[in-house]
Amino acid sequence: MSHKNETPILVASLLITAGLLGGGYWWLTRDSGVSLPGLGGNSSQTASPNPATSLPASTGAQFNNVQDVPAGFFSYGGSTTWAPVRGVIDPVMQQTFPAFQLRYTDPVGVPSSSGSGIAMLLNNQLSFSQSSRSLNSEEQQTAQQQGYSLKEIPVALEGLAIAVGTDLPVDGITLTQLRDIYLGNLTNWSQLGGPTLPIVPISRPTDGGTVEFFIDAVLGGAGLSSRVTIASTTTEALRLVDTTPGAIYYASAPEVVGQCTVKPIAIGRQPGQLVSPYAEPYIPPESCPAQRNQINSEALRSGTYPLTRRLFVVIREDNSQDQQAGEAYANLLLTQQGQQLLSEAGFVAIR
Repeated sequence: MSHKNETPILVASLLITAGLLGGGYWWLTRDSGVSLPGLGGNSSQTASPNPATSLPASTGAQFNNVQDVPAGFFSYGGSTTWAPVRGVIDPVMQQTFPAFQLRYTDPVGVPSSSGSGIAMLLNNQLSFSQSSRSLNSEEQQTAQQQGYSLKEIPVALEGLAIAVGTDLPVDGITLTQLRDIYLGNLTNWSQLGGPTLPIVPISRPTDGGTVEFFIDAVLGGAGLSSRVTIASTTTEALRLVDTTPGAIYYASAPEVVGQCTVKPIAIGRQPGQLVSPYAEPYIPPESCPAQRNQINSEALRSGTYPLTRRLFVVIREDNSQDQQAGEAYANLLLTQQGQQLLSEAGFVAIR
């Protein structure tokens, strides 16, 4: 008889307990984004204000923690700034995922650049592209006309460094002075406190992401002066800086800072605010290559170095295996292992 009376009470107690547990789980996951193991929580419920450039959810510590890495042969290409990534980091990815086969593809008839890579992606010549600039409205519009959208996934920070000859007794300039050099308003180093020596500004062609960024951020959208010497590659440009008295060049910091044949100089918004792209103390050419200058990661990360930008993996959102490959590639770079390797390659981790 006592067992019959206790049964309703027991059932009621179990229902109340279940309700309290369910309510507690709902409260925890509603605002905090906590995902409790085995209960199906979603740790990325909060919508990003700009999904086109949002970071994916955390992808884990190591490459082998990344899920949904597709098997197949995938072509990619784009910005030359990414050369250290392709040379050092991508082979490590492929050791971890041998079936995830990547091939860098050059454009035909034009130099490799962020713009040419995005154009090849739009023409279905690449599975995904690597960019050192953000997408522009024309590229987004072209994608929409083809029935899909483009998405850019930021994976690292990077800075532009200014290179001069190792013998030039100038250690830094302001952004205004840099602008005036490339607009043709400053033509001799004596105007900047240096020797009486013509300034020889060098640039790559204007269709690259680095040059587009420089024109926008430094020149305010104005075109390069006719006095600027155009070099087809950074390798050629650095050779010209080394062999041409008075030469100056700008490029991705990892391509400049560790070089033995040129000198990276400080830049700043004001004369008293010059910041070096390399970590102090400066290592002189005679100590190179046994020692090399290293990127000033702290200044790039904090924003005190005035010429910084983000690097993006660009994908087509078309529900294809190519999209899956591009997302997997970005997720690999966003692991702790990927971010560490990016730092070792001269870029700045964003996680």
